[in-house]
This record gives sequence, structure tokens and C-alpha cells, in this order.
Amino acid sequence: MPDSPELLTARTLSSRYRAGTLSPVEVTNACLATAEAHNEQFRAFVSLEPEEALDSARAAEARWRTGRPLSPVDGVPATVKDVLAMRGAATLRGSLTCDPGDLAPDDAPAVALLRDAGAVLIGKTTTPEFGWKGVTDSPLTGITRNPWNPAKTPGGSSGGAAVAAAMGMGALHFGTDGGGSIRIPASFTGVVGFKPTFGRVPAFPLSPFGTVSHIGPMTRSVDDCALMYAIIAWPDPRDAYSLPACGPELAGELDQGVKGLRFALSATLGFGPPEPAVAKRLNEVAHALEHMGAHIEETALDLTQAEEVFRVHWFAGAGTVLRGVEEAKRRKMDQGLVKVGEQGNALSLPDYLDAAKQREALTSRLNALHQRYDLLLTPSTPLTAFEAGLEVPLNGDWGQHWHQWTPFSYPFNLTGQPAISQPAGRSQDGLPIGVQIVGPRYADAIVLRAAKALEKVFPFEAPPTSDRAGATAKETATA
Repeated sequence: MPDSPELLTARTLSSRYRAGTLSPVEVTNACLATAEAHNEQFRAFVSLEPEEALDSARAAEARWRTGRPLSPVDGVPATVKDVLAMRGAATLRGSLTCDPGDLAPDDAPAVALLRDAGAVLIGKTTTPEFGWKGVTDSPLTGITRNPWNPAKTPGGSSGGAAVAAAMGMGALHFGTDGGGSIRIPASFTGVVGFKPTFGRVPAFPLSPFGTVSHIGPMTRSVDDCALMYAIIAWPDPRDAYSLPACGPELAGELDQGVKGLRFALSATLGFGPPEPAVAKRLNEVAHALEHMGAHIEETALDLTQAEEVFRVHWFAGAGTVLRGVEEAKRRKMDQGLVKVGEQGNALSLPDYLDAAKQREALTSRLNALHQRYDLLLTPSTPLTAFEAGLEVPLNGDWGQHWHQWTPFSYPFNLTGQPAISQPAGRSQDGLPIGVQIVGPRYADAIVLRAAKALEKVFPFEAPPTSDRAGATAKETATA
């Protein structure tokens, strides 16, 4: 892990704050400087809040100096995806239809939990409009770009958070995931992205995409992911689906390794094969886990039925978004979202109820799978990052909509299971590859435990930001 202050993990920062060898103010300044230097090119942020952040950092510094920090993340820089409320900032959701003068009076529940633990919130990260697709570009902020190659997308919809994590613009990052929106960009940028069991991290108000949408952490290490998760996974009475706190289940489990754990392995989930580089890396990961004592067994699991089930749920959610925007403002919106929303509004109640029944059946099937296997191992995405500014790749038969090229993520939004994208090295052209570890519902700790073991073989790699900051106009123009 690089030793630059902005690239240190939250765990390391906490240790150095305690020792007095580094200060929250110094680290916050380093993260803000990195964000300000690179945001014009990479578009990770909608807005930065330097004055408020430095005020928070100074307060944290005083607490560490007196030996009374609020938590291990006191003074650690963090970011908030701009679909979640952050006190004193507008929630613009990547849309020109939202009022920039409408400042949130309160934090979203999970954001409040992290703030109350002393984290320094430095700004709000970019999202496609209302978080509707698996890449990050919007009418409000333009195109967010991948730090490994700015001609490529970082994925989405939590693309800004992924870029911020990879480049050292904070240690802890909020993502949301309604069909892969944490795991897709984590895979494309080489960071850790965790979608917890649905209901574990409180949400209020609930996403317009309903009960497929989760909130979770994006970080540069599994330790940090677990640390942030333990803080934000706390019940809130405003959330009708809120589950009990997770803290006790993590204690002592993270470092137990994978010896004896049973993994089901699927390279396709019944869909088409992934790119050869992704398939090769998945096999290498499986062999590494076997070497650590895990049992790996290939499975013929076919989840192709999930595509239509997800399409109904997701398009109906987009219809909900569209109904909340007056007709005159729709011309300012991403027209891809408008079309999907119109299709969603054309669905009938029987269409939705039938999809809900199929969703229940899918969940039962996955519950049955986990009677035999502790965990499921798949690619995070079937391909590496493609051209920025596109919803689907130019090359290959990837369909017309983003969910058709990301079949490994959305099934587990339908089932509410915990799933993590863990870095697994890079392709020959230098683009990150992620693998996904999925657990049964409520077994968040075992998913994090397996990711921690795998991290020893495939640790985080920082992108060459100094080189990429000077990317040529030709590179950018190809996006």
C-alpha cells in the first residue's frame, strides 16, 4: 500500500493519529489537494466542501491529541455519493432537474452514523442521473473517467466514489447498489466494493428503485470496508426494512481465512462467457483459494431467468423517477433514463406482481444453494472497462441496456444477499479485473472474511495518477 498520506488506509491513519506522527488536518488537505488537482479530468466529485472538512479535521485532531477519539475513523476523510443526503449540501442526483439551492437539513441515516463517528466528509461524488445505469455520466457533471485510462469508464453508478477511492480522494466512500452500482465500478477501478445484506445499512428515504437498492462501502482495503460497514450497519427506525446491528458478528472473524469453506464456482451463471482475461483470472483466484484450504466446486447454476425479473423491477423504478419530474423538465434529462422510465410506466400491475413472485422463487433457489455451499465465486463483471460515455460497449454482443453486460451483479440485488467485488489483478492492457464473492443473506462477515484472505494474494494497486493526469488530448478525445 503506498505511503502517501492520501493513499493510506483508515486503519493506518488511525494508528498514526494515535502515535501523533500524522494529523487529520494534514491528511484532509492531501485528499482535498488530490481531488482538486484531478477532478476536472476525472470528474469524481459533484462538489467539495473544503471549509467544513477542515473544520471537522481540526476538531478530530484535538480529540486525538487528548486521547479521546470518537472511533477508529475519527479524522478519516470520506465521501458521500450524490444520491444520499449530506447535511448542508444539495442532493442533485446527477440531474439538472434538482434544485442546487435545496440544501439537506440532515444527513441520510448511514451518513449520519459515519459523521457521528468522526469521519471527515470532504464532498459528494458523481453518479449518472438518479443512479439509473452501470456507467457514470450525467447531464449535470458530464463524463466520469477511469484513473487507469481516462478514455475508459469507471463503471457506475457509484463511479465517482470508485475513482475517489482509487486515486486517494478519501479513504472511506459511500456507494449505492441497485443492480451492481457498487461492484461494477469497484471491478473497473481495482477497489473493494461491498453490497451488504439488504436492510443491514439503513436507508431513508428508500431509493425510487425500491428494495433492490442497497447502501455500502467502497474502500482500498477489506479492513477498511469492514471498519466502515461496522459503523454504518446500524438500525434506524425510519427504515422499514432495517435489520439489527452487525458489529458482534464481525468480531474475531475477519482474519480466520478460508480453510474448510465450500465455494461454488460459476464463470457464467448461465449467461454468455466472460472475456478470456476475466475467465483466466477467475480460475487463478479459485486455485489461490484452494491453496489456502478452501473447497472449490464448479456449479451449473443458471440464473438467466433473473434478467427479466430485474428488468421489470428496475424499469418500474425508473418510471417512479420519471413520474416525479414535470413534463417540461424531462427534456433536460438523460434520454436513456426517460425511455426506460416510459417503458416502466407501461408495465401493468400483473407484470410487476408476476416479477415479484419470480423474485421470491429466485431467492429460494439461492437459499437452497447455500445449504450446500458457504459462498459463491463469480466474476464481478464479464469484461474490463470499456469506452467512457457509452451505456454499453461498442464491441461484442452486449445488448441495448447496461444490465445486459453485467449479469453477475443484479441477481443478488433481487435476492438481497451480501456480495463483494475484490480486486484480482489486471488484464494485459493494464485494466483492473474484479472477482465477486457472494454469501447467504445475513452472512456478511464470512464474505468479508473470504475477501480479506484473497487480498493477501491480490492487494490493492494504485493507478498511475501522475501519468494519467497528463493524459493526451488524443486519449481523452477517444472516449
